[in-house]
Amino acid sequence: MTPRRIIFAVLIMALCIGALPLSAQDEDVTMTMWVRNIGAQVQELVDEWNALGGAQIELTVIPPAEFITKMGAAIAAGESPDIASIDLIYAPAFAAAGQLLDLTDLVSDLPYADDLLPAHSELGTYEGRNYAVPFAIEGSFIIYNKDLFEQAGLDPESPPTTWDELLEAARAISAIDDETYGYYFAGSCAGCNAFTYLPFIWASGGDVLSDDYSEATITTDPIVREALELYRTMWEEGLIPEGASIDDGSSFTSAFATGTIGMAGTGAFGINTYRRDHPELNLGAFHIPGKDGGAASFGGGDVIAIGSGTQYPDEAWAFIEWMMSDETQLDIYAANNRTPVRVSLLENEYSADDDLVLTAASALSVGKSPYSLVYNDLFNDANGPWLEMIQVAIFDGDIDGALQLGQDRFTQIMSG
Repeated sequence: MTPRRIIFAVLIMALCIGALPLSAQDEDVTMTMWVRNIGAQVQELVDEWNALGGAQIELTVIPPAEFITKMGAAIAAGESPDIASIDLIYAPAFAAAGQLLDLTDLVSDLPYADDLLPAHSELGTYEGRNYAVPFAIEGSFIIYNKDLFEQAGLDPESPPTTWDELLEAARAISAIDDETYGYYFAGSCAGCNAFTYLPFIWASGGDVLSDDYSEATITTDPIVREALELYRTMWEEGLIPEGASIDDGSSFTSAFATGTIGMAGTGAFGINTYRRDHPELNLGAFHIPGKDGGAASFGGGDVIAIGSGTQYPDEAWAFIEWMMSDETQLDIYAANNRTPVRVSLLENEYSADDDLVLTAASALSVGKSPYSLVYNDLFNDANGPWLEMIQVAIFDGDIDGALQLGQDRFTQIMSG
């Protein structure tokens, strides 16, 4: 532990002793904390907390595909975790079902309440009340292979800023040889395409949902059609490998890692993965562009909440407040290339000279997340309307049919 962390540990222990009830000082207290597939990232955080003494945390990793079902079953049985790291798009539904503790007064008392990342904070609210705060942050952007840019005669330090520039770069890279492709996306992964494709629409001033998220705007917003046409053009011209059409997300990061893909959507998780496993790649990153400029990002990742049935609300909040503090956000988050949960800390001493990390962090300044109690049915379901619309438009070439299909099925689901 660094001297700075030692000092921080002493301060936190003093804070806990002075601010929490007796039970919070009891080393026999063990809180349960559930996370999905981010256990390895969170383990250091929990270890640091446990090393402070006092209430401990027992970490359990629940596979993403099982999280919602297991969480619901545990709550119904009165066995919900004390702390839960929840995919932010599901937080409103959990809050609406009364399964999360109301944190409104605690959040409003934070001196940095207005500094918490806005997209993630919004998904942590329900009917004007706070039930969760940002925790494990992801923002989508495009990663690119600088060596392939150079081989294609492109400036590796000037990535695309518009759709036309993106298309021209993809064409130039695909022309290198028959084994090289300009762009990649997982064509059979619903969630992947919410994360990396929706921002193309948002960055151009369009959306598939109305401003109040009450209606589908798929057939009424011309940008939705144009975004589908962009991907359809790349597919028709062979700028995307054929295998992309059946990728259910299992090759979401590994396809780019082969060194034969010029550009692909990713998130902050991709940076450490590529650097650790593929140091030979010469990487660059840029924001997902709008048709004529601008940028957008999908604010993804997890929020953290306290189960409504917890016996240790004070201890659980002490951990969450410690997690959001300057020292934790810098010395544990930023120091390990993880994105801080507070806007003012996105640019920091650890990211100052790292263009990839800075791009990942700054993407969150243009981040957005759809707010819907039926998000899973709309965007994440492998048999849902979002993925079917994309596949019909891009792989079948029926853009008119895809738009009407999306509009009708979105409307049906949203009307209950």
